[in-house]
Amino acid sequence: MQHIINSAQTCLDCKKPKCQTGCPVKTPIADMIRLFLSGNIKEAGEMVFNNNPLSIICSLVCPHEKHCEGHCVLNKKSTPVNVGGIENYISTYYMNYREFEKPELNGRNLAIIGSGPAGISLAMMMALKGYNVTMYEGNNQIGGVLRFGIPDFRLDKTILDKIEENLKKLGVKIRKNIMIGKNITLDDLQRDGFDAIFIGTGVWAPKKLGIKGESLGNVHFAIDYLKTPKAYDLGKKVVVVGAGNVAMDVARTAIRNGSREVSVMYRKGEDSMPAEKIEIEHAKIDGVKFNLYKNPLEFTEEGIKYEHTNPDEMYGFGFEKADSILVAISQTARDLIVKNNTGLSLGENGLLQSDENGVTTRRGVFASGDVVTGARTVVEAVAFSKRVAVSIEEYISTLPPKIKPY
Repeated sequence: MQHIINSAQTCLDCKKPKCQTGCPVKTPIADMIRLFLSGNIKEAGEMVFNNNPLSIICSLVCPHEKHCEGHCVLNKKSTPVNVGGIENYISTYYMNYREFEKPELNGRNLAIIGSGPAGISLAMMMALKGYNVTMYEGNNQIGGVLRFGIPDFRLDKTILDKIEENLKKLGVKIRKNIMIGKNITLDDLQRDGFDAIFIGTGVWAPKKLGIKGESLGNVHFAIDYLKTPKAYDLGKKVVVVGAGNVAMDVARTAIRNGSREVSVMYRKGEDSMPAEKIEIEHAKIDGVKFNLYKNPLEFTEEGIKYEHTNPDEMYGFGFEKADSILVAISQTARDLIVKNNTGLSLGENGLLQSDENGVTTRRGVFASGDVVTGARTVVEAVAFSKRVAVSIEEYISTLPPKIKPY
């Protein structure tokens, strides 16, 4: 704990804190630290939770160097305040301290499809306001990308179990192992009395390279691998194709699950890699190697045929041996709900269409998170869901009063 206190004490308590400006949910960081150092940790935790119900998770998995810590004025001359560490300490304390109780219901029903960060944060916000919330999840556990897309070494999944427990205490009903869209449709939900429907199903359809050999048995999609890495026998030598944050996660996960030689193959240089710099550094520390300026042309049972793409060198072709190949070039939304329900549409990018406040093209249906924006950070999903919460309340205020059945 002492290092957390020491870092908090370096905060300059700026009058116009840039760290707060750089945070997608505008966490009042200076106020949080001031309360923390003055012994008011409960008040600090309540303030942070009310602003971001997933603060305990964001404190662990956010790219702080891009958001809050990256905007800290101390960056110019020294080390920025360890905002993530401080927020995690406060949020963990508060989650263990607070007793959640079911509030008085306001008579309105909300269906939430998907239990990822967008769905969980919205469920928490709306349940606290007295909405009767039912959450639908296609898997047997809640969490979405938090549980099945972020490796255990980055996020302790028992936190999600505690969040589920708190949701239930607030009266949220969680219906697992059900995919909304085909057997149960949006029409069914509206028929059964849901005043508003929220879609936060994430992006679980992996994008293909479209090259020969992609259907072979030694080729896997990264997003599928992250769900259950222990179910795979990748062998000793693994090549990850792609260079985003997901590519770094699967490479580091493969090393932790027995692969001895793991490399990332990318068609450009390191400066062009879409992964956060800190994620690249962590991968290097874990022993991941980088094969840059190599563009895959074909997958075989023995490895990858590629072409050299470095403009400063002679062009040519090569072959990289691999026991297994993991394709990590992004993913998009499944179209199950759109295909089987009227009034919704996908954009050219394959994502569900909504405006900046989550209003879709179908009345009473809202959406946010990765299913709308593509893969983004957890805190960006929470920020989007906060806007959706306002949109839903504005919409429900236009509905006629409900007549209570006898």
